[in-house]
Amino acid sequence: MDEVITRFAPSPTGYLHIGGARTALFSWLYARKNKGRFILRIEDTDQQRSKKEYEEEILLSMKWLGLDYDELVYQSQRFDIYRQYADKLIEQGKACKKEGAVFFKYEFDKIVVDDLIRGKVKWTELPKTEEVIIKSDKTPAYNFACVIDDALLGVSCVIRGEDHLSNTPKQVLMSKALGFDVPKFAHIPLIMSEGGGRMSKRFGATAVSEYRKMGYLPEALVNYLLLLGWSPGNNREIISLDEAKDIFDLKNVNKTAAAFSLDKLNWVNSYYIKQKTAEDLLPLVEGILKGEKAGDFSFSRDYLLQVIRLFKERVSCLREIVEWGDFCFSEEIVYSGDTEKILSKNLAKEIEVLKNNLQPLENFDKTIIEQTLRQTAQDLGLKARDLVHPVRVAVTGKRVGPGLFETMEVLGKNRIINRLSALIDYWKKGG
Repeated sequence: MDEVITRFAPSPTGYLHIGGARTALFSWLYARKNKGRFILRIEDTDQQRSKKEYEEEILLSMKWLGLDYDELVYQSQRFDIYRQYADKLIEQGKACKKEGAVFFKYEFDKIVVDDLIRGKVKWTELPKTEEVIIKSDKTPAYNFACVIDDALLGVSCVIRGEDHLSNTPKQVLMSKALGFDVPKFAHIPLIMSEGGGRMSKRFGATAVSEYRKMGYLPEALVNYLLLLGWSPGNNREIISLDEAKDIFDLKNVNKTAAAFSLDKLNWVNSYYIKQKTAEDLLPLVEGILKGEKAGDFSFSRDYLLQVIRLFKERVSCLREIVEWGDFCFSEEIVYSGDTEKILSKNLAKEIEVLKNNLQPLENFDKTIIEQTLRQTAQDLGLKARDLVHPVRVAVTGKRVGPGLFETMEVLGKNRIINRLSALIDYWKKGG
């Protein structure tokens, strides 16, 4: 068997999006499963639209996802090669010059490709009889550069989205005209929105880097992308990249489009978050916090670890620790709108008693805090929940959240006393 060589060929005219990341993943897996090579080719022939920031984001996202490559190629450094092959076609009468550009002439009866995913695909005509291969500005057209690079880099299997299927007959004809071996093709069905339409930013087609910033873990995103069109079998939904590369097979890729589900991604990500220690998650949460709290006060390592432990079993992405736990990172508490019913009952005197009972506690841990609150409620002739609900609003500004006593322990006595005092003042001022 010849060496398996695959490639992923993004254009740095935009960020790496979910669809492209899945194509890269499947190409990487196919190469690694077959002990082959995986090439990253930056298709930067469009000098006007290609930008360094997009290229850097693509490279960073590939690294973050764990998709290493054996060779990095830039098309912008290969213009002379493309022009040489265009000249060769002109000499052979298979191409001609017109208005400063070079056109390839299509001549064929039919083309049949045995697609590794779709099976046999046949074309008997093309919409054009000729195609620009070198533009008037001397830059190569997409299909032409693609064919030459795939051949010279030894690409044995082209794995890409089915939106490229219409390019296949053109590339087959150009390959044959240039005397190249035609690679195998595998066209992956597109990722659709949950409603069945084409993916768009509104339906989750955001850049990979955005998912990273939101606190999705790379192993979770890779795991979820795997499930969009392929299955490890036995109804498994959790699988690592290392496991997948041993069992991945293009023949098992679905022929129908997969629907992107944010709920499913969140479920997969929450699973991976639970497997991590607070120490593992600390630098990621710190990164999100630094973005949110630029120039704001800093937090100790121990405090952040406690906050992470408080939330990590409950969140589906790490940004939620910062969003749901905003009361952990701000000294000023704003009571949310759904707390009005709780705040409508003035318990200023009762909360004052609780505050005075909490004040002398030296060991401010959840067990002692709970005992103190329950005893205070009993002494006041109240049920524990009569104090729990307003205390939660006082310390978090919300009706619901993590365990109240664990939350109070993490926040610490000084913050709790200050926040109970603020609620008492709120009532004294008439709410």
